[in-house]
Amino acid sequence: MDQSQAPVLEALAAFHANPLTAFTPPGHKQGRGADPRVLQALGPDVFRADVLATGGLDDRLDSRGILQHAQELLAEAVGADHTFFSTCGSSLSVKAAMLSVAGPHEELLVGRDAHKSVVAGLILAGIRPIWVDPQWDPDLHLAHPPSADSFRAALARHPDVRGALVTSPTPYGTCADLAAIAEACHEHGKPLIVDEAWGAHLPFHPRLPRWAMDAGADVCVTSVHKMGSALEQSSVFHLQGDLIDPAVLSQREDLLGTTSPSTLVYAALDGWRRQMVQHGRTLYDHALDLADTVRGRIDALEGMHVHGREDFCGPGRAAEFDPLQVIIDISALGTSGYRAGDWLRSHHQVTLHVCDHRRISAQLTHADDTTTTDVLLRGLAELVEVAPDLRPAPAVRIPDPEQLRLEQVLLPRDAFFGPTEQVPVEKAAGRIAAEMLTPYPPGIPAALPGERLNDDVVDYLRSGVEAGMLVPDSADPRLASVRVAVES
Repeated sequence: MDQSQAPVLEALAAFHANPLTAFTPPGHKQGRGADPRVLQALGPDVFRADVLATGGLDDRLDSRGILQHAQELLAEAVGADHTFFSTCGSSLSVKAAMLSVAGPHEELLVGRDAHKSVVAGLILAGIRPIWVDPQWDPDLHLAHPPSADSFRAALARHPDVRGALVTSPTPYGTCADLAAIAEACHEHGKPLIVDEAWGAHLPFHPRLPRWAMDAGADVCVTSVHKMGSALEQSSVFHLQGDLIDPAVLSQREDLLGTTSPSTLVYAALDGWRRQMVQHGRTLYDHALDLADTVRGRIDALEGMHVHGREDFCGPGRAAEFDPLQVIIDISALGTSGYRAGDWLRSHHQVTLHVCDHRRISAQLTHADDTTTTDVLLRGLAELVEVAPDLRPAPAVRIPDPEQLRLEQVLLPRDAFFGPTEQVPVEKAAGRIAAEMLTPYPPGIPAALPGERLNDDVVDYLRSGVEAGMLVPDSADPRLASVRVAVES
């Protein structure tokens, strides 16, 4: 195929060259009806590009196959059998992938370090999760993806599972041994879904970790807005092999997805694919070299340690690591990542990715250059100087991994939709959670519906909130109370 083409963008240009008089949505009619104050803030071109996909860019019957052509181009570019665009983010895409493998009351192996969107999929579908524990680093208080041996053991214990799901890379840039996990799944005839939301860039440079399709995964879900050049909510999912029917996967996406997809999102996805095919190698040569320089300069700052392969990879840890996720341990500064992140935003207009009890992180992409990284470096250098003023930071009481792992008593769906009550947090231990309790970012639930809470997890979350942790999905964000299942 001609990878210099961008069918959605070309169709949009043709629409502008020969505009239609539309008596269809969107109601702003190419911006003519938009409030001038909105036009001033967003720009008129946003509204000019906001066109119906069917009946706008293409005709009523989609006879030109514009979207299909764009999806086929991306599939060819990355070596997948099929690619599907989504304008609802990977939060929808991963649900569609799960529903293409398992249905209500069927079992699915899931890494317990899954994102809250995966848990939402379990709740909506009524899937029974068989949890596979991540690899816990007790010194760094950090979870790495589950090992292939853990998946292999779970497959042996649960022969009726419909498939498996693993998250790789994690928001900390650590990657699972996907090839070994895929091999273990395929030995049992089970498909592997990879939530690769943080890996849109991986297919486009050999110095980056191996991506899911190359490792043998059956479905790979990617958030192009995270590490690519697409707009927020841009997601794609790729399929290969014969363990999942592409028609089934497409229907599951249609079941969950919007009937009013954004042409803006489609166009940005289309253009990003062309950019990566034509320039990705050069762009990531620069990005990876810049990351090496930045990592070294930060590591030289007193009280800061930049995590690398030597910290994250090896036996009992991750298989690979994405160096564009610059993970900085600031525990030697005597303050928390929450306070450091807030200070950098207030004093240097720098926003960071993950801030936790002892770390901050900066996500680099092909869009960064010395202009942006110099701002980061200046802010971090001053952070070292002002750190005494940020002490003492409230401590987050993190229990051992055995105490963090809760017993799954009810199906997530049954607990979430069943009878519930709100109880004071002091009385939550011993009760079955009926909501997700998710430190965000990175968005991995510490407790989820159907798990029996214990004192350790409750104490961890309460102390975290007091220290600056955000738990946005709880009914009571202050965690003075918790929603639990009513037990007979």
